[in-house]
Amino acid sequence: MRAIILALAAAMAAGLGGGPASAQTEPPKPAQIVVNGSGGAQEAGSKKAFFEEFERRTGIKVVTTSPPNFAKLVAMVKAGNIEWTITELDIEEAIRAEQMGLLEPIDDKIVDRSRFPAEARTRKYIFSRAVYSTVLGYRTDVWPAGQGPKDWKDFWNVARFPGPRAMQNRPVDNLEFALLADGVRADTLYPIDVDRAYRSLDRIKKHVTVWWKTGAQSAQLLIDKEVVLGTAWNGRYYAAIAKGAPLHIEWGQGSIKESAFVIPKGAKDAYWGQRLFAVMTEAKLQGIYANFATYPGLNLESVQHTDPKIAPHLPTHPDNLSRQFWQNARWWADNGAAMEERWAKWVIAK
Repeated sequence: MRAIILALAAAMAAGLGGGPASAQTEPPKPAQIVVNGSGGAQEAGSKKAFFEEFERRTGIKVVTTSPPNFAKLVAMVKAGNIEWTITELDIEEAIRAEQMGLLEPIDDKIVDRSRFPAEARTRKYIFSRAVYSTVLGYRTDVWPAGQGPKDWKDFWNVARFPGPRAMQNRPVDNLEFALLADGVRADTLYPIDVDRAYRSLDRIKKHVTVWWKTGAQSAQLLIDKEVVLGTAWNGRYYAAIAKGAPLHIEWGQGSIKESAFVIPKGAKDAYWGQRLFAVMTEAKLQGIYANFATYPGLNLESVQHTDPKIAPHLPTHPDNLSRQFWQNARWWADNGAAMEERWAKWVIAK
């Protein structure tokens, strides 16, 4: 009898495997999972840093599609016909999807976000795959690096820093920058005092000669000397600097935003989506990704594994992170439509 009991115990132990990745606790492996993203450098970097490693560990192929499409996500979930295991969304769209009940929760037993900043660590339904910042940039042949505008008060100070400016043709970021220029502290930006922000914007409006609409345009305006200072996403400025453009990035009061991955509710291979997220949290792999695109992951240890020439140009570098503010994505998810409507009228008004 004792021998039989010991044999049964050994068989059970072998079957359970002792861990969350064991055959007993895992669902069957699919031949592939589908990640829907924005393509381009983000996809190339993700493939090299994360997808190939996931495939090596699991034997499951990662198939990529694009572009992200919020309306399609809604339709898929309502129809119960989910084509994607994971999809990318703007953070505001991801919050709306969460509010609409369209997403699977992140399994914290699988996905270790303990080294993420608090702003991204506790999102129940959203995996913050990367961050990027809207920052101030200027030409170094106008002001030597470090001697130009250092914050949004300086950007608004046309007497001390004269010259044409460029800003994005959207209220996002600009409302916050306007308030910071008007003396509001970063930790008291939200809820946004919209009327005060527009009074501040009225003071800078005639000095903004271009309201840019694409990321490529934002940096090119400085390269072509159409403006002497402006705003852009940090990666756009860095790409120009890496090619020799005489530009300087000022991180002071930059606006940090998250790029989101989510798992649609009802996705048949949701577990394996969670397992891919787990791979994507690893610091060394995030360091590899950051070498491809200067929109790094959220594991704060990943900077240690990034090319030393690139690391200082990342929003998450310790010297930069503390100087910026986190954009309140939930406020924008709740108020974005009304803000866009008001902006469209303001920007064309004389």
